[in-house]
Amino acid sequence: MKLDAVLINGGGIMAFYPTQIPYHHRSQFLGDHDLFGDFLKAAKTAGMRVVARMDCNYAYEEAFKAHPEWIQRNRAGSPVTHSQSPWLYATCMYTTYFTEQMPAIYREMNSRYDVDGFFTNGWPSTGRPTACYCDACKNAPDPNSPAGYQRHLDRTLAIWKMWDDVAKQKKPDSVYVGNLGGGIRTVIDLGKIAGIAGWFNADHQGRSGATPIWDCAQQGRVAQSVMNGRTITNVTGSYANSSPLWRHTSKAPEEMTMWMAQTTARGMTPWFHWLGGAPEDTRWTETGRKFYQWIAVNEKHFVNEKSVANLGVVFSEQTNAFYKAPGGTDNTEFLGGMYKALLDGRFLFDFVHEDNLNPAVLAKYSALVVPNVACLSDAQCAVLRAYADGGGSLLATFETAMYDEHGQARSEPGLANVFGFEKAGARVPPNGNAAYAHIERDHPILEGFTGTKVLPLSEYYIPLKAVANPVLTVVPPYPAFPPEMVYPRTTHTDQPAIVLSENGKSRRAYIPGDMDRSYWRSQDGDLSRLLVNTIRWMLNGSSPVTVDGEGVTELFAWKTGVGLALHILNYNNPNMLRGWMTRNYPIGAQKVRFAVPEGTHVSRVLLLRGARNAPFIRKGNVIEFSVPQVVDYEVAAIT
Repeated sequence: MKLDAVLINGGGIMAFYPTQIPYHHRSQFLGDHDLFGDFLKAAKTAGMRVVARMDCNYAYEEAFKAHPEWIQRNRAGSPVTHSQSPWLYATCMYTTYFTEQMPAIYREMNSRYDVDGFFTNGWPSTGRPTACYCDACKNAPDPNSPAGYQRHLDRTLAIWKMWDDVAKQKKPDSVYVGNLGGGIRTVIDLGKIAGIAGWFNADHQGRSGATPIWDCAQQGRVAQSVMNGRTITNVTGSYANSSPLWRHTSKAPEEMTMWMAQTTARGMTPWFHWLGGAPEDTRWTETGRKFYQWIAVNEKHFVNEKSVANLGVVFSEQTNAFYKAPGGTDNTEFLGGMYKALLDGRFLFDFVHEDNLNPAVLAKYSALVVPNVACLSDAQCAVLRAYADGGGSLLATFETAMYDEHGQARSEPGLANVFGFEKAGARVPPNGNAAYAHIERDHPILEGFTGTKVLPLSEYYIPLKAVANPVLTVVPPYPAFPPEMVYPRTTHTDQPAIVLSENGKSRRAYIPGDMDRSYWRSQDGDLSRLLVNTIRWMLNGSSPVTVDGEGVTELFAWKTGVGLALHILNYNNPNMLRGWMTRNYPIGAQKVRFAVPEGTHVSRVLLLRGARNAPFIRKGNVIEFSVPQVVDYEVAAIT
């Protein structure tokens, strides 16, 4: 596999070496055997670095009996145990288990072995804080409140820093890395964690149910938005992590490969995972070997310096934490729908983390998309206002900036003066039918809508006061059943369904409905077209890369150490939105226009997966070439 590093089970729940730390449970099968030490020696002999994989979340009964204060308690005061392994007791991170027991284990391993780092499975995670009623937590604030959120974040940062300091006591270049899977569902403030993290691991091993195939790429975009070029890994589970679950059989190779391809395309390092030391199913090994050997041959083209994208999408964890979406639905559906529309339009884009809303970061983007980022501070609103006043284009939807950073409603929307609208009332729900948009006049955002005067708008919307010369106006919802009642009670209003304006180079669009969320829930093509057209109007032809062709794709473009690279991921597959990819459906020729930096000499375009050159022509600073076919993933390396 041409590996540089390997993670080996070390300890925490259970020691895989002959530990001397009290209550650090040894495997019942270990005896005096040093399994961790044997694996580490073999890896070091092969020239690989070794990270000790640890678990701090559970302990055996002997630890509970000796230190009952280490263990989480439920509301009734009973100890919390693992749902599938009830002999394991859940530890609480506010106790000395985290500040004394785990550091003691790290120090013992550092004293015995040439370990290059430590990783904790399952901690700190990125979801909502867990309610605990142990002595250390019984007087703590509600974990879902701003105070509880801050308490959880402060403790996480303190423990992370402590463990990183312990890791470095033997070797200054050693590192502690936590578990940070979650992607767009993340609640904890990754921007703050990235301030102390030398390495971001996204433990996002695969998908099940109705998770879209691009969920891995989303995870990478979230990580990139905070790490600023530092190391990011993403885990590909090679086992069948479906629902139901089979942890000792192989995942389909097409699905496995696409997960690693997304990891690589997004600029992360792939981490390949199998659980257990004596696999009877070895089909997964060939899939990993082929992909890793391909990476090794082409590694220089994956050393990325910066993204080429000039479109940013604001990602907000404070909205995930404190905003209550209408209908009690998932807050991530807004970004999920906008993300799918961005794929439909084949846009290059980056995530911009809310903590990085500052002039230096925003300066690289011609336009920003703000998909119902409901919770924004006054300072963040001021930055977005200054960005637009300085010529940046801006698209926002629904209740963006209508709440402060803690989820408290504002008397007036924080960005109303940027877009030029006034609220006329509270949000309006559906009534069988959702709200419609009536076409009032021609505009580039309406390209492709011949033959209709009415379009779908959204499930929920914010009524606005009239604006001059609107493009679309709201038709309020009306009954969908019984058929005799299906007719609009109000056929026309002066409420705008989109507010468009131009101020110098700045093009601004505010959509008062949850159009992005409605698209995610409905997959209605009209909503996609409206969103895509609006983003294209905003960008006004300034995209640095365009790729024309059939199929659903995701695009990434990078300035690399040796030139430029365009990554094309082929999602055109019946299992794109559910289940696994079990075969590939190749897409045909993709015509590429790539604007290269002024003065860049280009001698070659090499297709890395196809292992062949692509003929190109140059027109000024634009390179034009064709990718004949994309089976699953292709990389065009421009040197």
